Amino acid sequence: MGLYDRDYTQADFQSQYHYSPQMRVSLPRLTLIVKWLLIANIVIYVVSVLTPLGPFIYEWFQIDTTSTGRFFQLWRLISYQFLHDPNNVVHILYNMIGLYFLGSTLERHWGSKKFLIFYLGCGVAGGLFYMLLVAVGFLSASEMIGASGAILGMLAACAILFPQFVVFFFIFPVPIRIAAVILTIVYFFIFITGGENAGGHACHLAGMAAGAAYVLSGSWLAKFKTRFSAGRGEKKMAERRNLQVELDRILDKVHKSGIHSLTSKEKRTLKQATKAEQMRNRL
Repeated sequence: MGLYDRDYTQADFQSQYHYSPQMRVSLPRLTLIVKWLLIANIVIYVVSVLTPLGPFIYEWFQIDTTSTGRFFQLWRLISYQFLHDPNNVVHILYNMIGLYFLGSTLERHWGSKKFLIFYLGCGVAGGLFYMLLVAVGFLSASEMIGASGAILGMLAACAILFPQFVVFFFIFPVPIRIAAVILTIVYFFIFITGGENAGGHACHLAGMAAGAAYVLSGSWLAKFKTRFSAGRGEKKMAERRNLQVELDRILDKVHKSGIHSLTSKEKRTLKQATKAEQMRNRL
């Protein structure tokens, strides 16, 4: 799967998505976390395939729902994302291509720390959803490996953040949102019909849902914070106005009847206002 920007879309999207990193026909610059994720996946794959450590690695680090003890070994929710089918090099090839193109874009957009949390989080969401379906009896107990949940989470995120992107769907260039919709429909159909690798496709769907939810919730949270901050600012301004009105009334009362005419509450208000004014003067 490859990504590129169509030249004629740049002017249309420049103003609407001025904050978005723009990809060119040339290969994107490799970012720090993506580089180490690529290295980790490839090295583990080579070691698993070419050395006697392979059986040990898969036994201890894949998600395994066939055993109650292994079911609750939670480190597997992270480690399974770095394992791929030793008999299917296309499995890791597609995932690493997706990681390179999509991951580099998101890491530049978000920063390394936020991207890494997002990437692993989408993979964890996929693994948890698969384990839940096994626990309730919807899927048969089996093993789970692969970074596809995290990769498809990135695809969903990029489809929302960078709709101007185009991906090669097999050999055909299509808008990234169309690719995301097609994959969602295909995975969902195979999942509900219990087709081949239904558990893997459940993981894919969960990863995509987690990726989309993360991006959309961030937008909603930002709007909520803006409204909340605006509401707090308006409330403080109203409190200041009300306090000023009350101070004017108290000072007018002092002018007319003397300070001894004030009630205890009025004296406290006057004292607090005096302290606040002194603090502002010091600053």
